Amino acid sequence: MNELNAILKAFKECQHNAEPAFLATIVNVKGSTYRRPGARMLMTQAGHMLGMISGGCLENDVFEHTRCSMLDGQPIVVTYDTTADEDIVWGFGLGCNGVVQVLIERLDTNDPLNPLAVINQCFCNQQPGIIATVFAVEGIANVKVGERLLLNTDSNVTSNIAEPALTAALIKDAQVALQNQRLSVNKYQLLSGSVDVLIELIQPPIQLIIFGAGHDAVPVAQFAKNLGWHVTIVDCRASEATKERFAMADEVILSRRDILHKQISVDERTIAVVMTHNYLDDLEILKILLPSPARYLGFLGPKHRTEKLLQDLRAEEINYTSEQLQRLHGPIGIDIGADTPEAIALSIIAEIQAVLTNRCAGFLKDRTDPIHHRNEVKTTKIEQLEELKI
Repeated sequence: MNELNAILKAFKECQHNAEPAFLATIVNVKGSTYRRPGARMLMTQAGHMLGMISGGCLENDVFEHTRCSMLDGQPIVVTYDTTADEDIVWGFGLGCNGVVQVLIERLDTNDPLNPLAVINQCFCNQQPGIIATVFAVEGIANVKVGERLLLNTDSNVTSNIAEPALTAALIKDAQVALQNQRLSVNKYQLLSGSVDVLIELIQPPIQLIIFGAGHDAVPVAQFAKNLGWHVTIVDCRASEATKERFAMADEVILSRRDILHKQISVDERTIAVVMTHNYLDDLEILKILLPSPARYLGFLGPKHRTEKLLQDLRAEEINYTSEQLQRLHGPIGIDIGADTPEAIALSIIAEIQAVLTNRCAGFLKDRTDPIHHRNEVKTTKIEQLEELKI
């Protein structure tokens, strides 16, 4: 996420300076690859590159394509096959044993379908969205590589795809992707040919609320900002010094536990970390967070302290469900033997990342499945689309 923030910032500078810019996006992969579909790199005409689409092996070659292969300004797709023995001869030597397809396009600042403008809008509105991008066309005259369909949470659709049956199918699949919160690569088999489309979910930055403003909360906030998360600090001691200590945070709320419920907003995208070192503050915070739709609740402190907090809630006849308890992590963090503020912060952030990606946070060497989900291509035939024509 921080990578995307850097790309967006650099693109705004290009717009301000009227400097041409190009965007490279991984649209499809097969086998083992360093980055997955949706990874992006911004390239300026002056040769600056922001973001990565590989471990550093493909970036320069992709940039050369902006100078040599795009003289007409039209988007192109470049395929890198690292499964062949010739890979070493080509000079890439990736050793990943995979195939990567990269869409390269010149960015038009006036185009409403500019992917970076769409991503920036999702970030600003704090709402997810879908970008469906055509990256391969065979035998169909009215569909081109680089054309797109956009869908937001209000079901508003923007598209420059002229094929009505394809548009209807994309709307349906985009709605499914938005509901399932998953990216997909789809092939549409029309009567006259086929179209390959990356249907990409754009998520706004993770909303992390840290309750507590001690020195041990500083590395947690710093790690989160390094990942591009939106960080809010809540200080129930209402100390003005907190604003200076957490200058890196997006928002600092100075509060008291008796009015805290009026000052914070929690939804299903909220990640909450509680490290106030004050039992009564934690009790009031738990009353707010446990019935909320927050995705993750982490409480610093030993297990018996968390159990006592829950017992005190029961004593006040505040009931909670097993589903709510599943979101409660106390003690917080994964077991890495952390005993310093920085190591504890690493443990906390790692656990949150594991929860967000539905992983168990074990050793990768013990994993029997692939590290990344396999990129399965869904194929839909035109006969299934005829009834969807608009």
